[in-house]
Amino acid sequence: MAVHLIKTPQDTHEDTQDTPSSGPSSTHRERRRARYRRIAKAALQDDRVRTAGRLTVRHASYVAGGVRIISRRAWDGRTASRYERMIRAAEAAGLMDEVKEWEQRAQAYRAARHKRRLELLQAMIHAPKAIAYATGGAAGVLLLLGIMLAWGTGDVRDVVNPIETVVDLVRWCALIGGVVWGPLLLAAPWIGLAAAWTVGQHRHTAPQWALPVQARDLGGPITPSSVVTAFRDLGIPALRKAIENMGDVGAAMLSPIKIAGCGVELDVQLPSGVSTEEIQGKRRKLAENLNRHEHEVFITIPPAPRTVRLWIADSGALDEPIGPSPLVLDQEMTADYYTGSAPWGQNLRGDAVGVSVKQRHILLTGLSNQGKTAALRALALWLALDPTVDFYIADLKGVGDWRGFDGLAQVLIQGPTDDHVAQATDMVEWGVDEMQKRIALLEASGATDGVTREMARTDPRFRPIVLIVDEAQVAYGCGAKSPDGRPYGGSKATSRYFQAVKRIHDQGRAVNVTIWEGTQDPTDENLPKRSREGNHIRGSLVLGTESQAKMALGEAPVDAGAAPHKLRRGLDKGTLVVAGEGIPMEAGQASVTVRTHFISGEDAVPITERAKQLRDGVATVHKLEVVQPVDHLADLAAVVGREKRVKTGEVLHRLKSRNHAVYEHWDGKRLRALLVEHGEDTGLYDGYPVVKLESLEKALDRRAEELAEAQ
Repeated sequence: MAVHLIKTPQDTHEDTQDTPSSGPSSTHRERRRARYRRIAKAALQDDRVRTAGRLTVRHASYVAGGVRIISRRAWDGRTASRYERMIRAAEAAGLMDEVKEWEQRAQAYRAARHKRRLELLQAMIHAPKAIAYATGGAAGVLLLLGIMLAWGTGDVRDVVNPIETVVDLVRWCALIGGVVWGPLLLAAPWIGLAAAWTVGQHRHTAPQWALPVQARDLGGPITPSSVVTAFRDLGIPALRKAIENMGDVGAAMLSPIKIAGCGVELDVQLPSGVSTEEIQGKRRKLAENLNRHEHEVFITIPPAPRTVRLWIADSGALDEPIGPSPLVLDQEMTADYYTGSAPWGQNLRGDAVGVSVKQRHILLTGLSNQGKTAALRALALWLALDPTVDFYIADLKGVGDWRGFDGLAQVLIQGPTDDHVAQATDMVEWGVDEMQKRIALLEASGATDGVTREMARTDPRFRPIVLIVDEAQVAYGCGAKSPDGRPYGGSKATSRYFQAVKRIHDQGRAVNVTIWEGTQDPTDENLPKRSREGNHIRGSLVLGTESQAKMALGEAPVDAGAAPHKLRRGLDKGTLVVAGEGIPMEAGQASVTVRTHFISGEDAVPITERAKQLRDGVATVHKLEVVQPVDHLADLAAVVGREKRVKTGEVLHRLKSRNHAVYEHWDGKRLRALLVEHGEDTGLYDGYPVVKLESLEKALDRRAEELAEAQ
């Protein structure tokens, strides 16, 4: 298949016409907006602004948390919810005696509440009679006092003095109430807010990162005693019994506790009869026993047998941002495809994580809107600072996430339609053709060390090529067919996109042709097994199930503790669990959790501008003009004809005579690979490799059956 890169008339029009915002006034507005953006960015990086923001969040959280606590206390006081919580906690702990005790207390509370309500109803029935008796009695007492007063003074008018005094008292109370009521009504909300703030401040209801340092709750120190107790209370009978029977009460199980970034790390050797799988299944309970949330405790399997390695974060530490990328901060940073590492983020220890992308295929996956594109783009932004690397990008979402590479990438396809999938497929198949040409050139050159750094920098025929397909699930799931009847998507031998990716996975890295894919919600339908297993670096953001985690990373890393399905959706955006080559790991470690730097579209603009200045100028192509795909198997059948067998050398000669541009670099290996793709192989006759007519006919029949099934 021959592919030519051309500019469409629309692209030429866009290059030659002024933008609608041209003109003095619009230029002035753009400069003013850019100035405002710079001011806002500088303000956000200022410590005083951060301090003010922290204070605002802290005190607002105090009020909100105080209201929540007061509401819960009021609800607990009016209902039996407190007893129900205690019953559930006792059931979870297996303390059945306490369950019975709390049930009795709850029953006693309900009985007392019922009695109070009945008494209140009875009081309301008798209230009118009681009020009448009280009023008559009070009037009689006041009249009796008036008579006694008049008798003593000899003035009959003093009989009404007590009643007048009470009336005056009521009048003064009403007057004072009228004066005080207005200000009190205005002050009541503020008094309520102050009370809620006081409760929230006392209970530290603000996020840990917003609290004063001295007030932060680190969840208590991690000590050998607390770790052993946490393991003892996991609910595993064999483990509890073993710890209780140890002379040192379990201390020998633990390695020294070491500070590791924003937490601590230690190894725990399990007693006989307890498996590492049982401990992994109790991750949440272990975290709660250590006064941590589940996402703050990570369990991995080190090389030592029957041992688990714990990394325990300081409480709240993983909710704090990790800061901007060095690509944003360092305006002089450059990249080197062969020797450099892309600054991707930080591991759980807080150490910087660099990724070597040299000759490595990459797959990133995860649920939607969790930072997959941003993580993939961060690697490409760094690599763009190496001017010897060429990018071919297909963004099958088409919302502008990769627009910054316009004028930087050789090809930039953006859109989710079947036509865009066809263009992406043509782009990847072009990569396959380029790979085959390079393999032939490398073999002809006599090089013994593959494509070296010097060759890549001096010979444009060996420049690193990175094919990027974002939202690749759109391509794998596409049901459209090309003019030759083959589907673009799917995972069968007839799928053009899948087969092209597989070929690049097989041989591309050796000649500096690599492919990076980003995909959502992996399944066997939208990410075939053969395709995902061909990647050197596999990373996953939050996923829904463990089976999806195994699809994304492979079974071995997940069995060793990798758990992207345990990440928190929406809260752990940009956090990747990564397995494979090119990323630093400790000996025996199967995966690493990386909190990636987020580079916004606005922050990416200066980086891409610097990358463009390092290059001579790239005319990005947005559409590929594709010559009708060549049917290699049909060409082979045409040159073999009806001969029972033809020597491989003769077959290659006939193919080159038939289409020299396509078969110029074909050799015996490539011819054999064509037959192997369709379940057949070349043979030997009198010591010479040959193509058998029988094998060729079987390959044609098998392909026809697959096409019929696909239809």
